[in-house]
Amino acid sequence: MIVLCNDDGFNADGIRSIYKELVKFTDVVIVAPETEQSAMGHAISLNRPLKVRKVIENNQFIGYAINGTPADCIKIATNVLFKEGPAMVVSGVNQGGNLGTCAIYSGTVSAATEATIEGIPAIAVSLNTFDKYDFKFAAEFGAKLAKMVLEKGLPQGVALNVNIPAVPRSEVKGVSITRQGKSRVIETFDKRIDPRKNDYYWYAGEMRFEEVDNDADCFQVSNNYISITPIHFDLTNYETIDKLKNWDISF
Repeated sequence: MIVLCNDDGFNADGIRSIYKELVKFTDVVIVAPETEQSAMGHAISLNRPLKVRKVIENNQFIGYAINGTPADCIKIATNVLFKEGPAMVVSGVNQGGNLGTCAIYSGTVSAATEATIEGIPAIAVSLNTFDKYDFKFAAEFGAKLAKMVLEKGLPQGVALNVNIPAVPRSEVKGVSITRQGKSRVIETFDKRIDPRKNDYYWYAGEMRFEEVDNDADCFQVSNNYISITPIHFDLTNYETIDKLKNWDISF
């Protein structure tokens, strides 16, 4: 069984599109936020209960809608909802790319990362557009990759972050195995004033792709390649360990 999650919400077009493709070859249960939880990162709910709503459509059980974050959804799916844990977690298809440092903020990517913490192989799939777009190709590719992961497996603790360019299938040049790029959101804030003369701000950040290395996810997707980046939750910078050991750190 595959558990299907996202951060756009239970009824988002992307998750429904890949659901239709995944059920062609395996059992799938959607366990996703009831409402949009974009840019929640790896947040979990500590100060409120999680409400789980069973969803039945056309007289068929399809999953659970939860009033929590993507990471909440995976935690409750792997520890509570099923007698046996899922064989795999698929997160997406997200509307909007999760490239460069945006992967850190992404609830979609964090759902996949949470699965690896629980010892479950996972992929996160994103379509690189925020405009209204047909998810069909992204869903088909994501499902194909999910099937390969079920067959071949992944190293312990590793998830695949998949980003698909928003171009017609005929314009996709190929598939690239990439590293996470360094492109980031350039933060801007739109200042407003409320009726009581208090300042408030709308976040208006914009992702700028400034990659020059062709092995980076941002570079490849901007050149119409599908990017697949193996990611893991170990944040250690191993190159710096020995350098720090040579510091005279004492107390």
